[in-house]
Amino acid sequence: MSELEKIKTVEEAKQLVNQRKLNHVKVGLFDNDGVLLGKYMSRDKFFSALDSGFSFCDVVLGWDCQDQIYDNTTFTGWHTGFPDKQVRILPETVRRLPYEDNKLLFLAEFSGEAEQVCPRGLLRRVIEKAASMGFWARAACEYEFFLFQETPDSIREKGYRNLKPFTPDAFGYSVIRNSVHAELYHQILSMAQSMNFPIESIHPETGPGVIEAALVVDDILQAADKAALFKTFMKVLAERNGLMATFMARWSSEQAGQSGHIHMSLVDEEGQSVFYDASQPNGMSAAQRHFIAGQQRLMPEFLALLAPTINSYRRLLPGYWAPTHATWGVENRTCALRLIPGNEKSQRVEYRLGAADACPYLALAAVLASGLYGIEHKLEPTTPVTGNAYAQESSEELALPRSLYEAAQALKVSEAAKTYFGDTFVEHYSATREWEEMEFRKHVTDWELARYFEII
Repeated sequence: MSELEKIKTVEEAKQLVNQRKLNHVKVGLFDNDGVLLGKYMSRDKFFSALDSGFSFCDVVLGWDCQDQIYDNTTFTGWHTGFPDKQVRILPETVRRLPYEDNKLLFLAEFSGEAEQVCPRGLLRRVIEKAASMGFWARAACEYEFFLFQETPDSIREKGYRNLKPFTPDAFGYSVIRNSVHAELYHQILSMAQSMNFPIESIHPETGPGVIEAALVVDDILQAADKAALFKTFMKVLAERNGLMATFMARWSSEQAGQSGHIHMSLVDEEGQSVFYDASQPNGMSAAQRHFIAGQQRLMPEFLALLAPTINSYRRLLPGYWAPTHATWGVENRTCALRLIPGNEKSQRVEYRLGAADACPYLALAAVLASGLYGIEHKLEPTTPVTGNAYAQESSEELALPRSLYEAAQALKVSEAAKTYFGDTFVEHYSATREWEEMEFRKHVTDWELARYFEII
């Protein structure tokens, strides 16, 4: 365990800052789009905030990823005057900041009233529900992301067209690629290790400039922190190398989408697997069977948490390595849910629906809550799919919403969502997704111009 991983209390955090003789630290929190927002804070201000929290304008819960104010939300908006809301700093989340000498980053989360719509707070509430049932979740996220030989200026100058990938063509798992570019891969591995979101494996995926990284498994809240930080600082590392990284669900009509798969298991109070039963086929316990059934049942209702952008639905098409129905199968990567048989340590389920653009806190909350729902109600899954799930008929009850607007409507009326996430969150978040859809509909696309301008 590193020096920073030992920090757990307010006093230990203060001692660390004093030992390093820091005049300022960086404090950040994640919004509902999974974007890290924050500021440098003086030592005295930081110490005061550790003791009693600090104030942060709630506009960060009330604007979109382009800093445009939502005009359809109740919890935030011009009608509230955008007051400050209380925030608590989390000493145990401390990280060393790369590229900033010995400077430190601490994560924070909203407390009090704003905790109802805070993404990290939402995940903690679902974790508390799991604990009340005698379960503790373990999770790991894996991400695909594309790298380009571009800068923030050049992509805008090009209108996001004719971008130059980091490497050409499809060459999945290529040792040539990761050896030629070994320095970059080593930078990624080193940063991930030093910032305490270690990578279990990383390799070129199939596609020009695409890389896949799987993070090490951890308790679910720490897994969410690590996933969110990985996405943020992978972008930082790329730009400092004259590159651009994107976690869009699908950036090109010619390329497959980018996944954000989630692996999850449950353990009991003694740390023993709840999912593994050696006496059952594929080692699947009754609890795991119910867990998968709940994930199936609620996948259509919770989709907006896992596919949160307009672009997310460009990926959810047949034949693009992404599911269109809430199917499950044993070691079947064409399904939305993949049962991975193993042993006490490795028995788990992979939630393959998720895209790289999802906020890790919200995605993990949805994956865990839906599974708990299945256990609570002792639900049974459908017959597992064998063969190509894309080519088989599925129940309409398991069909996924086909647009962000449809997904927002499903979430808005979901009784399960209101039970696990709270009415305030469901109302606020579904409104933010409706806003995103309305913003999209204001714009005329290149496809529409090319299709209709001359002919219609």
